[in-house]
Order: sequence, then structure tokens, then C-alpha cells
Amino acid sequence: MQLLTIAIDPSLDDSFAPEIAWTWRYLLTGAGYPWRTGVCNEPCDIAYTPDPRRAPHARIVIQAMPHHWERRTFLRLAGAGSADGFMYPMYAGEHGHDRLITHEAGRLIIHRDIVFDAFWLLTGQEEAHFPKNRHGHVDLAGTPYLEDQTLRKGLASGIGVRFEHLIGETGIPPGEPRWPHGKRAAAALSHDVDYPEVVRWLEPLRVVMRQGMRGLPAALDVLTGKRHHWQFDSWLALERTFDSPSVFYFVARQGSLREYALGTPDPFYDIRAPHFRRLFCTLIDAGCEIGLHSSYHAYASIEQFAREKRLLEAVAGVPVVGNRHHYWHLDPVNPEATLAIHEQLGFAYDASLTHDRYIGWRRGSSWPYFPLLQAERRELRTLQLPTGWMDSQLFLQHAANPGSPDEVLRALADQTAAQGGLLLVNVHDYVFDEVLFPGWSAAVRHLWEYLDTRGDFWMATPAAIAAHWRDRYQRLLAASVGFADTRTVAVSIVS
Repeated sequence: MQLLTIAIDPSLDDSFAPEIAWTWRYLLTGAGYPWRTGVCNEPCDIAYTPDPRRAPHARIVIQAMPHHWERRTFLRLAGAGSADGFMYPMYAGEHGHDRLITHEAGRLIIHRDIVFDAFWLLTGQEEAHFPKNRHGHVDLAGTPYLEDQTLRKGLASGIGVRFEHLIGETGIPPGEPRWPHGKRAAAALSHDVDYPEVVRWLEPLRVVMRQGMRGLPAALDVLTGKRHHWQFDSWLALERTFDSPSVFYFVARQGSLREYALGTPDPFYDIRAPHFRRLFCTLIDAGCEIGLHSSYHAYASIEQFAREKRLLEAVAGVPVVGNRHHYWHLDPVNPEATLAIHEQLGFAYDASLTHDRYIGWRRGSSWPYFPLLQAERRELRTLQLPTGWMDSQLFLQHAANPGSPDEVLRALADQTAAQGGLLLVNVHDYVFDEVLFPGWSAAVRHLWEYLDTRGDFWMATPAAIAAHWRDRYQRLLAASVGFADTRTVAVSIVS
């Protein structure tokens, strides 16, 4: 592996060392390079300094902006818009970035603090400025995130990809590939198991609400038991076609209609029932992963969260390494507090940090990453797998997500491939029926056909993808010197 020498100006390292080190680990491991730290005024591959004159012998100089680090401020994307020109050209791989990059005395100088930019995006600094609904979901109405569909661009991983290309322009060989088997990107299909057993007097009303009067025949079929939501065999048959096993996230806490009406919308099924026990065996035999769909209020009680994980493991008979929150319901005030619970419970990965209504990557990264716990200034041990698309976004939130399903999803796949990222999609367990949910399962089938035709996506379960990324990350860290996360954490698995 090519070892890069990275020099950090002492004035930065003294004040913001944990945050800077965390961001550099994201950029360098994402690009596949181990590193060693050096000194700015000596020969090095990359120097990070407020004054390029302090690094006369660097191949690449990134001009730091200390005032951004000091105040955690940034020209807000919501106020800047695409016309500003610094976001999209630099990070989305487009042309027109000449004013940001110059060549001086044999050095390539980036006149923008792309390290801080990556930090700002990955830690969600701007989210505090946006309104939220009662579930804690962010409202992006009236911002470039919607007007320009910025979330679909993956700006943080776009920084990493552009940086990777600039490294290559200096003659440095490519880093370690992101994905195995010579694949360019990765894809995973996931299912939230929310409503596998219909309430036969209630579901017909929901059908009519979705489809209008034309849905009356389908509603009658549900009422009489001719149509149902138990679609697991259908999903398995589709996934076998592409040799692409998925993950099914099950809720271990049984809710009720009464709780739903009072504001706790947990599903109604009981995973301890015999037919669910048989289902777990079927899914596991098919090579699928069993994950936890943690309940609506799980984030508020680590003890309740732990009970749900233990119960699912006991009933399914397998370790549960992955989690996704029901309703994407993290702590609405401090999502990182919930991410820290994932670490305490020993999850290998979580897939909850996304937007409920909007297609794309909430923190701007199509690359998996280990989030920063800002309150403690350290890296979390639970990997975040960014979810890029949920089914209802295209079929129930069309105004916020314009475009035909096939075109939107192909474009998202192309962007994922361009960044060498992960396309993790979330399709609910019960939407396979084309009469009850016209076009929903077809969108998945067409997307997977497109990925199969491309041939450059590694399709695996999220658990397998997380294990690969973690192993690759640890190999790069082991080959590196410097930028270590020196802050320790006592991880106690709640039992």
C-alpha cells in the first residue's frame, strides 16, 4: 500500500486535533491510503495549513480556514445555492473549479478548506437550522437540498472522490480498492418489517386513501382475505434471481392500535409467534440477514433497546449485528446520543441516519463511515451505513422527489458508482403486491436489473458490507502512523 505523508500545521493540530484527525481518517481510508504524519516545512505528500508558504515542499497543499473550525461556521448551503459555485464544481465532480485549485512552484494548492467542509457535512452542522416534525424528521422545504436535489449528489463523499483524483494527478498510485472482487461500488437491499399481518378492517381504508376510488376492488380483496401482506416468499424469489440476499429488520417490541393512536406507532406483530419462528429459519436458510428494527422509543431507554436486541437474537437464533430505527426515530434533539447507544449495545452497524421524506444521503456520504461523537470528540465504533432511498419517498412523497422511479433510481445508482459508494435501499416487507402497491416492487426489480446489467456493483447483505468496510478500515489504520483516535471509551454491553 502507498503510504502518504500528511503534514498538519501545528496551529490547527493544537486546537482541533480530534476533529481534524477524524476527518482525515474519513478521507484517507475512504480513498484507500495509509499515512504517516510529517512536518509542513519538510517534503511531504499533503500539507494542511492556513498559509501555503509554510509548506514549500508539499505535493498538495490544502488551505485551512481556522475561523471555520473555531466557530463551526460555514456559508450555509441553504443560503448559498448552486449559483455560488464552490459546492457543486468542487465536490460533485463537475467542471469549473479552476479558481479553487492552482499550480504553484510544482505544488497543487487547493484554496478551500475541504477538510472542514467534509467535517461540516458529515456531522450535520446545518441540521439544527431546519424545522422538524413531531417524529424529528427534518423539513428541507425551500432549500437547495430539495430545489437542486443536493442530497442525491453525496457532497461529503464527493469531496473524498475529488481529493482522490487530485492525489492521482500528482503521480501517486491509486489506494486500496473500496470494494472486493474488482467491483466499483456496492449495493444492498433492506426491508423494514412493519406490517406483515394486515388488520383486515383497517387496511381497506388505507388502500382507498392511497389509491382513491379505483382502489375499492383491492380494498375488498383485503377485507375478504384474498390479498395480504405476507410477502416474504415473493421477496426471496426475486432476490434469488439476482443472487442478492437482503436483510429483514424486525421489531421486537409488540405495539397495539391503542398505542398507535396515542402516538407510539410500533408494529403489532409478535416475533415469538410460531409462524415468525419458522420465518426466521426460512430467511436464514436463504442467506438473508436478520436485523433489529428498534422500536419508536428505543432511543430513550438503553435498557429497553437492549431487551429488544436480546429478544430478537433469542427468537431468531442468530446474532443481530445491524439496526435501523423504526420511523428513523433517533433522538430528535441529539441524534449522536442515539448513535452512541448503538456502540454501547455492540452493534456492528446502524442504517438509520437518513431523511424520512427525501431521497439521497443525509450527511452527504455514500461511503460508510464511523461517526464522530462530538460531545466526547471521538469516533464511534459502530459503522454507519448510509441509506440512499426508501420506497415511499418515490410513491408517497413525489412532490419532494420528482422524476420517474426508474430514472431517479438509475441516476442514484450512477452517482453511487461514480463515487465508489454504497447504494443501500429500504423497501418495506409488505409492498410486493402490484395491485395494492402499484409500481413499488417493480421499481426494485428494475433497479436490480440495472445494477446486474452494469456488472460493477458488489451486491451483498449490509452485515457483509459492514464487515468488509471495517476490515479494510482496520488494515489501513494498522499500516498508518498518526491521526489515531486516542480517546478511549468503555463499551459496556447491556445485558
